[in-house]
Amino acid sequence: MGKKSMAVMTAALVAGSLLTGVPNAGARAAGHGGDDASPPTGLPRVAGVDLDTVTIPELQARMGKGSLTSAALTRAYLRRIKEIDPKVHAVLRTSPTALREAAASDARHRRGKTLGPLDGIPVLLKDNVDTRDMPTTVGSLALAGSPPRSDAPLVTRLREAGAVILGKTNLSEWANFRAAKPTSGWSAVGGQTNNPYVLDRNPCGSSAGSAAALAASLSQVAIGTETDGSIVCPAGMNGVVGHKPSLGLVSQSGVVPISAEQDTAGPMARNVIDTALTLAVLSGDKSARADVTDVTGVAGPGAAMGAGFGGDLRGKRIGLWRLPSLGPEVDAVMTRTAKKLRKAGATVVEVTPAYQARLAELEFPALLSEFHRDIDAYLGSRKGPKDLAGLIEFNRTHAEERTCFAGQELFEQALAAPPTTDPKYRAMRAELKDLSRRSIDETMADHRLDAIAAPTNPPAWTTDCARGDNDVIPSSTPAAVAGYPSLSVPAGTVDELPVGLLMMAGNRQDADLLSLGAAVEHRLKAWRAPRYLPTVGQGAQR
Repeated sequence: MGKKSMAVMTAALVAGSLLTGVPNAGARAAGHGGDDASPPTGLPRVAGVDLDTVTIPELQARMGKGSLTSAALTRAYLRRIKEIDPKVHAVLRTSPTALREAAASDARHRRGKTLGPLDGIPVLLKDNVDTRDMPTTVGSLALAGSPPRSDAPLVTRLREAGAVILGKTNLSEWANFRAAKPTSGWSAVGGQTNNPYVLDRNPCGSSAGSAAALAASLSQVAIGTETDGSIVCPAGMNGVVGHKPSLGLVSQSGVVPISAEQDTAGPMARNVIDTALTLAVLSGDKSARADVTDVTGVAGPGAAMGAGFGGDLRGKRIGLWRLPSLGPEVDAVMTRTAKKLRKAGATVVEVTPAYQARLAELEFPALLSEFHRDIDAYLGSRKGPKDLAGLIEFNRTHAEERTCFAGQELFEQALAAPPTTDPKYRAMRAELKDLSRRSIDETMADHRLDAIAAPTNPPAWTTDCARGDNDVIPSSTPAAVAGYPSLSVPAGTVDELPVGLLMMAGNRQDADLLSLGAAVEHRLKAWRAPRYLPTVGQGAQR
């Protein structure tokens, strides 16, 4: 993704958001009713701002005028965490320096010396991202002692952009790469994260806490990580936006790994605008940040493009990969989605990317070898177990690690997996890279597509430690294995439970994909605030 394209894209999104407002600001109560529809607190507001629907450009405009401060915004989110998180269990800890960082941002705003659109904006980090001032545990008691020695580079970039690091979010322990039948959103450190829409339903993983926190409006943006599905599935299942960047666009350093061949951190938010702005910072695109800062004053290089924000799908070609295996309710959401996109001027054609069975056959064995290599390298920099064998022994001797599920079959299989120097492994990874890229490139070329779209997720299943997850969701795999970008935006609901639309495109086409995603988000208008229902009928259980 070129810096110029990212700068132009983010500038246009910001200008458009200031002209047109949030994509779906009136959706709080749409379609909702009944005696059980009250959330556990009042509407999430601060200084007249609706935290559910406000965008970063709107916040910056208010802070620029002096009608809102970062300190007030940060206190509002900390208050939300205190009031709401006991039901959701998304946030592991809040940062002791958050209010100090907010005060420093307010001083910069008063001097007119802001550092970009994230200056003063609260951000939550998934707890597999290294922070020097807070523990980084991956949900495991094995790493619950001293914090890492330094911040991950992506955290450094957020701090340099003036973001307020609000705290750390719960996740599926070891990013769902420990047991053969894990329960997403559970960790020994944080317990079980719940889906804010229906509390007995699963948030998907492994970025469960980041997505659930955003759905509950506990932060403006959050950082997730993905090897295959761990940003986009939680985003879809919790009704928010999640972007898995092209591999290498965001630094992997200081992020607890599964596989250097697939791992990436990425931005999550309640709208595409905030997601794009956060990606510009994570990727180190200073030119994009500068252009967007200009536009937050409503002038700047992208202002003339604002009228097209989220509006024009005419001439766009989208390939719909329906995935009927996710059930008739999800397929009905895809049918309605295609109808809305066609009405907006897009051409939607049905596609089936090739090679999916072979990708499913090869991916897991390759990840086992890569995990053994990469986790040993990471653990060498931390206090605690120094290698995978040490982690296995820790789990065997600490009963708290086995309170939801006892298994660590993936750890044990990874320990026995061939090394990444093995010729069979190398051939496997080469074939994975080739077939995954061809599955996207050939489909897009054959149908002259701007993107491939598919359902991100089924309706959330009930959380059940004894049964484990029911999450065989193939839509994330092609982009994850290829290292190509993918983006999930809300598409609809099934029995109160969100379903996302996952879009993917070619390598480093992140800017184009986010622009398209903003247009799709604007047309679908599918976001709904959660109601924190205790349960729903059996129609959505899978």
